Amino acid sequence: MDIKINAIDLFCGAGGLAHGLQKSGIDVKLGIDIDPACKYPFEVNNKAKFLLKSVVDLKKDDIEQHYDVNCSFKLLAGCAPCQTFSTYNAKACKTDNRWWLLLEFSRLVKETLPDLVTMENVPGLEKQEVFQRFVLDLKTKGYYVDHKVVNAADYGLPQNRKRLVLLASKLGEISLLEPKQLRVRKQTVRTAISKLPPLQAGEVYEKDPLHQCSLLSDLNTRRIKNSVPGGTWEDWPKDLRANCHKKDTGKTFKGVYGRMEWDKPAPTMTTQFIGFGNGRFGHPEQDRAISLREGAIFQGFPKNYKFVPKNVPIEKGKIARMIGNAVPVKLGEVIGKSIVEHVKRHQVDINDVA
Repeated sequence: MDIKINAIDLFCGAGGLAHGLQKSGIDVKLGIDIDPACKYPFEVNNKAKFLLKSVVDLKKDDIEQHYDVNCSFKLLAGCAPCQTFSTYNAKACKTDNRWWLLLEFSRLVKETLPDLVTMENVPGLEKQEVFQRFVLDLKTKGYYVDHKVVNAADYGLPQNRKRLVLLASKLGEISLLEPKQLRVRKQTVRTAISKLPPLQAGEVYEKDPLHQCSLLSDLNTRRIKNSVPGGTWEDWPKDLRANCHKKDTGKTFKGVYGRMEWDKPAPTMTTQFIGFGNGRFGHPEQDRAISLREGAIFQGFPKNYKFVPKNVPIEKGKIARMIGNAVPVKLGEVIGKSIVEHVKRHQVDINDVA
């Protein structure tokens, strides 16, 4: 059964979703984003075109011209910026322009009417009116819609990452495949990064410039040496504790300045994962924060995924932002497999009727 699904990836970032869709057999033709730094990793790793443009300015033809004329099904995919809906953003509100980008996604669906739609975002979005409007718009246009919050660790990502996943189809009822259907083997910090070369804080591995980590201050070096996997800053001598942790308001933030545990999934990768003090981002046994490459692996990117051209200086903050903002590759692959399975099942139903 020859089924050809073409995809356009809105808010594509460095290509996490696109890479997962490609692995599932979906042909990603174009990625669209406003961050010029995403152009190189998206194009070189996914063999797809990149368009530097805001979805606000996108027109119907910007999308439709990139689908193959002979493709069987068209997919419009995307993950609108999630920071405004994240639990980490205490200042999120409707005055943030990113709040309304989901409605631009909805506009593009109504203008192009693809056969299939998928969206991934933080769980908090599910409770927002803007998401309910998005779902209603899809149903009004005749789409079958399913959405749920899942933990990507249940699908084999070596990271606890709860995400809202939406699937919509013109063909019939659709849903995300369950982990048992995919025979998933759960992954841990150990299975993901234990074989990478060891690093000292601030060191760069010569054969892979992305395997580099941030330098630690003398104080933070003492702190990490007193940290145990899965522990908290309460394990430290009192003279090492930050002033904010001595206040009642700071005592609830137990996950910062923490080490990961070898035999559990990593915590959620944020855009700040290269900082030891920004979460449980300490290496399980080496006295340092995790490297850029390790963060990318926790997000499901292959070990050879390229983020900058060879011999171009590494800007740690910029690359960490791309990695932390990405849709995990494994989750993208699960989404893709769910769509492919759905389309195949629909084709079988059509043939049975015929």
